[in-house]
Amino acid sequence: MNSILETAERYLTIRRNLGYKLKVEGRMLDQFVDFLEEREPSHLTIEAALAWAVLPNGADPAWWAARLTVVREFARFLATFDERTEIPPSDLLPRSPRRTTPPYLYSATEISALVRAARHLAHPLRSATFESFIGLMAATGLRTGEAMALDRTDTDLDRGVLLVQGTKFGKSRLVPLHPTTTEQLADYQRRRDELCPRPTTEAFFLSGAGTRLNHTNASKTFTRLLKAAAITTPPGTAKPRLYDLRHSFAVTTLANWYTADADVAHRLPALSTYLGHISPATTYWYLHACPQLMTAAAMRLERTWKESS
Repeated sequence: MNSILETAERYLTIRRNLGYKLKVEGRMLDQFVDFLEEREPSHLTIEAALAWAVLPNGADPAWWAARLTVVREFARFLATFDERTEIPPSDLLPRSPRRTTPPYLYSATEISALVRAARHLAHPLRSATFESFIGLMAATGLRTGEAMALDRTDTDLDRGVLLVQGTKFGKSRLVPLHPTTTEQLADYQRRRDELCPRPTTEAFFLSGAGTRLNHTNASKTFTRLLKAAAITTPPGTAKPRLYDLRHSFAVTTLANWYTADADVAHRLPALSTYLGHISPATTYWYLHACPQLMTAAAMRLERTWKESS
């Protein structure tokens, strides 16, 4: 019989091959296996799982629940090989329900203001990069990390297509571009090569230092752009983030479909694929997270009822 360590490694390999990255969960499971080996158990028990999950003392109960969830999912896998395995029940350290904070949704006017603010950044390369970077995210809904990870070979501007590789779920996808977006990226490409003819990276988007953009330098610059664009929120509401450009794209697309009286249910899988969601169910989140879409959906339903009565 394989050891618990060998089974844990097999479990992580299988799930990662299915597209799950499991960076945090993998570290947690490694720590739990080390904890078990120190106790020299003959099998995984609920007692041991709980003792490890509630470490460290005084931590947030939500953290304890997350740790136990990692063990619970592994225990279900382990139980198929070792019938002595005890699976922690789901009501043991349950996750506390938390209200999802709705994303900040940028208006077209605010996106234009951000682009103008980027245009006025003092550093020429940083200015060109963020003008194009913000425009691309707003026009395609790419994840921030996906846009940062784009290499020059991933951008086929002759065909107007981006290749997005190594996504959140380990899959790649092609993202068609609107002609105006393709033209804007081509303008940036020419300007970038003039300002930095010998970069040290294959990245499509360059920082002011000529390196690949990262979340730290992008967030700092974006905070400055928000201030320059006079985009603020009342206390207690979600603060605008760079990632919210993705949410804004998705919500605007859905809202436009409702306005045009399109068949949203049939178009949603296409939007899900375009955004790189693992399934349309993930895209449906926007319907309950955004009040304006809930209103549009309710109006559509009410009209259907009236027409059928």
